[in-house]
Amino acid sequence: MANKDGNHQLDELDFKILSELQKDGRMSFTIMAESLGVSVGTIRTRLNKMIDDETVNIIGRVNPDKVGFRCYAHIAVFVRPATLKDSVAAKISKKPEVSFLAMTSGDYDLEVDVMCRDNNHLVDFVDEISKIEGVSQTKTTIYFKVYKYAQPDLKLLK
Repeated sequence: MANKDGNHQLDELDFKILSELQKDGRMSFTIMAESLGVSVGTIRTRLNKMIDDETVNIIGRVNPDKVGFRCYAHIAVFVRPATLKDSVAAKISKKPEVSFLAMTSGDYDLEVDVMCRDNNHLVDFVDEISKIEGVSQTKTTIYFKVYKYAQPDLKLLK
């Protein structure tokens, strides 16, 4: 059954499949089917449908610290005039350092989280985005230590 966006409506089994994948993204269809009490074909069909409609994306999740990213930061971006927000966001989103980007309400216009090799890399990144037309100011907060980095808990939707 499709929702108003044209994507299929997720049911309890879909959420269980997603939860299993969050525990182990390499879990076989056979093990998942046994765990959930359904056929392998059902798992394959459901998961392929969720991949096709972009509900889930199967990727290998890298531990940034273990591979050499030593500087995480949050950057508040102030855009003037405000009509350039979308244009600025589009340019920032193309930067490979960006792990999160959102338009915000409040004191600043865009919130950007980045992962950089080191502080010098971060300084270069902030200099780059400061030169984008419409960026009037940035405010950078470095994360000294990340205590939790996780996917959303699907149980919160129940």
